[in-house]
Amino acid sequence: MTLKDEKARWEAETLQPALQQHPERKATFETPSGVELPRLLTPENQEDYPEKLGFPGEYPYTRGIQPSMYRGRLWTMRQYAGYASAEESNARYRYLLAQGQSGLSVAFDLPTQIGYDADDPLAEGEVGKVGVSISSLEDMQRLFQDIPLDKVSTSMTINAPAAVLLALYIAVAKQQGIEPAKLRGTVQNDILKEYIARGTYIFPPRPSLRLITDLMQYCRSEVPHWNTISISGYHIREAGSTAVQEVAFTLANGIAYVEAALAAGLDVDEFAPQLSFFFNAHNNFLEEVAKFRAARRLWAQVMRARFKAQNPRSWMLRFHTQTAGSTLTAQQPENNVVRVAVQALAAVMGGTQSLHTNSMDEALWLPTEKSVRVALRTQQILAHETGAGDSIDPLAGSYLIEHLTDEIEAGAREYIARIDELGGALAAIENQFMQNEIHNAAYAFQRALEVKETLVVGVNAFEVDEEIELEPLQVDAQIEQSARARLAALRANRNAGRAAELQARLVAAASGPENLMPLLIECVENHLTLGEICNTLRGVWGEYRATETP
Repeated sequence: MTLKDEKARWEAETLQPALQQHPERKATFETPSGVELPRLLTPENQEDYPEKLGFPGEYPYTRGIQPSMYRGRLWTMRQYAGYASAEESNARYRYLLAQGQSGLSVAFDLPTQIGYDADDPLAEGEVGKVGVSISSLEDMQRLFQDIPLDKVSTSMTINAPAAVLLALYIAVAKQQGIEPAKLRGTVQNDILKEYIARGTYIFPPRPSLRLITDLMQYCRSEVPHWNTISISGYHIREAGSTAVQEVAFTLANGIAYVEAALAAGLDVDEFAPQLSFFFNAHNNFLEEVAKFRAARRLWAQVMRARFKAQNPRSWMLRFHTQTAGSTLTAQQPENNVVRVAVQALAAVMGGTQSLHTNSMDEALWLPTEKSVRVALRTQQILAHETGAGDSIDPLAGSYLIEHLTDEIEAGAREYIARIDELGGALAAIENQFMQNEIHNAAYAFQRALEVKETLVVGVNAFEVDEEIELEPLQVDAQIEQSARARLAALRANRNAGRAAELQARLVAAASGPENLMPLLIECVENHLTLGEICNTLRGVWGEYRATETP
């Protein structure tokens, strides 16, 4: 009797009598992305093992990009942190490093993210509120005081002015006596997802892409261990996308960046090994594990088949993961510890290279020191107590995991084909295709929540009346005044003629083809501020204004 026959016998003799007594809870079971979950999968559903899965460290990297994965080295434990002044953020970084964190992840405030100094009228009331305020080289020096930049890996969540923040970082390293070639880390530098999902853009798309390719070109020779872009699905998912959309739109943006770099004259195998990705870890554990595996396999195929990359490192999708901020609830916030643990485990089972775990109180306010410690301890417990990293790709071969991996890959391929038909990611953004798809997915989720097809513990199920007993983190309102005073002193004491000369050179360079990175480093070393540099570039390139398409 064949396996197919045995399955039919089981369905008739064992399953059907049970279903007559106890019907299943729903007519159809699906993942949040709408992938149908079969009742039972068997080995007959598994085909083409070598082509689809392969081995860890080998194409197509479904099972991981490192041959020994976490048996050799654990993932980098980063806690996204930054608030108030550079001094306060520096104290938080040194605390986290002392607690066992292995890499820094910098959160910048909103004015910094959109290229305004702390004393700009548009920055009023926002300085230091959702991240650290950085306007000048002096701020950057205070941020990394007593932190040896050649000994830590630093990730900076910054996009539109990423080139300026990297220039500041390089300048601080040089003051520490550290050669740029010794620096390790990442700038997010992903402007396309800002147009799609997040909104912290400054310049129109084409000059923004020019800044990105300038940074790639500079780092190729001067900062070879720096990841020049972190192509981000995280914010796409936070805006309401499904897991399939997260993979598809992120990789479509990655394709656009590769095409832009090739158009700028770079060779694919020169810059592709420095590309990295940033994904969300959401609540549906099995779908999330499969999502990471599908993304890795699909990117390897894109780089080898579409772009003819020859270097195996160009095929590897290396990614950082952050647990899902959008799933955190203000109600019963202690429950968020459980959510974060499950999401973090999914990232580890999916083979992430680095991980940030959200704090339980982030739906209420900036995380306190205690809640950050609990979030970091979550990673450490996963690493050292659960055995989750002791075997490579431990869920591989699960009939359901492989089915979900295939389905997510197939769904993402369909989306990428549609985006290609529209003319690529930039054209798809300009006609609002990706934005509308995300909006529709977010609306569908909200409707399911309202009619209780989807249950969120503490929100629309198992509610309780409670008083929140957690202590909030307070940001001193004097931070803004202090920042204004420091900027006034900086401008009074710097060489005004040199500053004006550099601004004029920046106008000329931005109007022409030269790589801007060396000049940006020279500008910040001579105490031009972030806002002055960005305003100079605004004067040349203009600002992006989103337009609605019917």
